[in-house]
Amino acid sequence: MNKKELIEKTLKHEHTGVIPVSPLLCGITRKITGVSYPVWSTDAGECAKAFVKGARDFDLDCLTVLVDLSIECDAWGQRVVFPENEAAHPDYSHRLIKDVDKYSKIAEVDYKTSKRMNFYIDTLKLIVAEIGSEIPVFAFVFGPLGVLSMCRGQQEMFMDMYDCPDRVYTACGEITKTLAEYTKAVCDTGVDGVMLDTLYASGSIMSKEMWKNAEGEYSRILADTIRQKGKKVLIHNCGQKIYFDAQIEFMKPDAVSFLYPPDDCKDFAECRAKYGDRVTLIGCVPPTKAVYGSDEEWESFCKEHISQMGDTGFILATGCEYPANADFGRAVKMIEIARRKI
Repeated sequence: MNKKELIEKTLKHEHTGVIPVSPLLCGITRKITGVSYPVWSTDAGECAKAFVKGARDFDLDCLTVLVDLSIECDAWGQRVVFPENEAAHPDYSHRLIKDVDKYSKIAEVDYKTSKRMNFYIDTLKLIVAEIGSEIPVFAFVFGPLGVLSMCRGQQEMFMDMYDCPDRVYTACGEITKTLAEYTKAVCDTGVDGVMLDTLYASGSIMSKEMWKNAEGEYSRILADTIRQKGKKVLIHNCGQKIYFDAQIEFMKPDAVSFLYPPDDCKDFAECRAKYGDRVTLIGCVPPTKAVYGSDEEWESFCKEHISQMGDTGFILATGCEYPANADFGRAVKMIEIARRKI
């Protein structure tokens, strides 16, 4: 059974006798090829080379191509900075939306005019051409509410959702129009699926009803777009008390990548019992433990999640990106543990 078959069976909740494993090795892959973070974040050839080498060197069962969360906001002209040792991010001193009157700047745009969106599409094409026949490749697209927050700032956007929600919702709708076309292009690169990042669909950030009103219907549009292209729909959300039920209602995902138990489950075991037959579960080892804590703690987290999640419909992974400035030691250990099926 090859990796494509393994992940396909896992997404169908079929027994494989294998625990698929894929720590989210993203920014850290730049260390494998020896390029700087800014180069890795802007040069499609170098970025693709690093992801491909990471997937092969560590024998990953699937690959999630996450570069950073400021890919999409570039389309609207949000300035982005490229630090030497961390992921690219918006220029916090030059937000595109400086006050509520500037929401009018957010209208549907042609994704082809975005340098960073095109960089990402080119990166995916190169990765798929190199390893797409060997290993499932999943693209990563930030949801409309997340993109808007990159242009406005999280705290300011949250306040606006109380003071002038219609402006926020209208802007999300315009962003969704662009993201839908962009997502089609992402699917056309040959990836196996698209992971939508619904960062704010969690109880640690906003109420379930607020998320439904702001992003629910727009997330449905994007999920439907992915399915219409014949690709798998995945969700990533590393917030506490993630809204599994609401997101399943709107997006009907094949899999959910997460870090904490859902808001309606007391622990991971209950999550497995409640949702394990509805979606494939991906996670949920805390990435911070790759840097802090002992080797024994890391091993314990990996074994505990395998024990709680079972050997069907589960992919062992970090619950968010593996730290970009860590070493690879604990990623190796995670993979070893999964291969031993402990």
